[in-house]
Amino acid sequence: MLHVLSIFLDTKQLYQEKHRTPSYIPEHVLRELHLPPFKSAINAGARSIMINSGLINSIPVHSSKYILTTLLKNELGFNGVVLTDWEDINKLVDRDKIASSLKEAIKIAINAGIDMSMVPYDYEQFCENLVQLVNEGEVPMTRIDDAVSKILKLKFKLNLFEKPLSNPEDYSEFGSSNHRKKAFNSAAEAITLLKNQDNILPIKKGRNILVAGPNGNSMRTLNGAWSYSWQGEKTDQYTEKYNTIFEALKNKFGSKKVTFSPGISYPTNEDYDEEPKWEYYHQFKDKFNYTVKAAKNSDLVILCLGENSYTEKPGDLNDLTLNSLQIELANAVIKTGVPVILIINSGRPRIISKIANKVKAIVNIYLPGNYGADALASILSGEINPSGKLPYSYPLYSNSLIPYNYKPSEIQNNSQGAYNYLGEVKNLYDFGYGLSYSKFEMDNFKINKNELSKIDTLKISIDVTNTSSIKGKETIQVFSKDHYASITPDFKRLRRFKKIELNPLETKTVNFSLPINELSFVNESNNKIIEAGSFDIIINNQIQEIKVN
Repeated sequence: MLHVLSIFLDTKQLYQEKHRTPSYIPEHVLRELHLPPFKSAINAGARSIMINSGLINSIPVHSSKYILTTLLKNELGFNGVVLTDWEDINKLVDRDKIASSLKEAIKIAINAGIDMSMVPYDYEQFCENLVQLVNEGEVPMTRIDDAVSKILKLKFKLNLFEKPLSNPEDYSEFGSSNHRKKAFNSAAEAITLLKNQDNILPIKKGRNILVAGPNGNSMRTLNGAWSYSWQGEKTDQYTEKYNTIFEALKNKFGSKKVTFSPGISYPTNEDYDEEPKWEYYHQFKDKFNYTVKAAKNSDLVILCLGENSYTEKPGDLNDLTLNSLQIELANAVIKTGVPVILIINSGRPRIISKIANKVKAIVNIYLPGNYGADALASILSGEINPSGKLPYSYPLYSNSLIPYNYKPSEIQNNSQGAYNYLGEVKNLYDFGYGLSYSKFEMDNFKINKNELSKIDTLKISIDVTNTSSIKGKETIQVFSKDHYASITPDFKRLRRFKKIELNPLETKTVNFSLPINELSFVNESNNKIIEAGSFDIIINNQIQEIKVN
């Protein structure tokens, strides 16, 4: 359920669209934002961790004994297997230039804390070099014993010595109806309604619907990469029994009421995100014009735009703006005057500002998997009430990428004197945003006390009412805002969230517990502290101020 309000991964790293881009992360930020999820995974029983292929503060992570051993193994207490990504020890030589030979790179990485190297081709060379390093005393035998024992323990836990190959028939739940239901529900809970002008959704029965756009009849775009193949290019070969958006809508609204015309398609073996050449447009000219004509003869257009599947380096972008051919298709369809419902199908937010205010509705489906189209069709028909929330801030401009927990200095109000300027944080849609067919109101926001010590727990409650006639789900999000701190505090920070379901006109009281020590932060000396002072606790547009002594 990656997108079910997600884990709210709204950081600037989300928009780092170049694969293996070096990161520059101060120690206190590393400890504040990045280590806690790893600690939670370790506490939950993670048995192996693959190491990031990039650089942090100009140091390749595969070579960092501080990160791999001091932080990961000693401080976080990870005692499982630490493994490399594809050929990444070799990259210490040929890419990162911190070792002049493969032998030296192996020495650096193994001594840093790597337990297993992913060597896809010449593993003999790796083994021979490592044996030489041990015999020369450059890699301690204790380091080898430590790595090998962890690998063997993992293999014993997986029962690989008794049964090296798995068989799906031995796992009764494999592909079961229970798992299929979970896959469908995960997609349905994740899909996020961003716009619904004039309540055009859900779609009324009997309307003639045109499904258009390059993502309208593709299982590949629904699944993304790392599904059926690395780049996802083989997905359609294995997913015939599942429904594309076009197929799901035909099943839902009737084959005589739903037609498909893509208008444009993704090219094969070509970078479709580069500005299209006229020759490339020309090959779609007839298809493009046919789609526009088909739109004129429809009551409604479901325009499915976004990205083809991608991962790693092939997915690098030079511009977050949606491909110009897709924008051109959207504008041509919009000009027909037929209402357009925009479906965004992509693994990251692509800029849609040029068309967002021209379409009647916007639905973000992310990468919903094999049952994503069925879930979307159920939402568009009104059988399911949408309840997803954005796990990131949806940018308005390509050069305005800002997380929700930005620093106050990123806002500039009018300044008295010679200069008069105003700098605002502008998103197309804010982090945590998402509409429903229901309407909800929140009131009676209470806390157990306004003054607390650093060892106290804050008790929070709020009443949520479904004021509509439609049963629906709403997510209550609790934020905190530190008034003043020795390190500039975030604008706000998500602390708790909870999704509830309410019948028409039903009211529920939602309760949260927040230990005050969770309002702590990592200071410049890399110590986790909580400072006395005032904080706002925020739910929706309501605020309660507390004072920590």
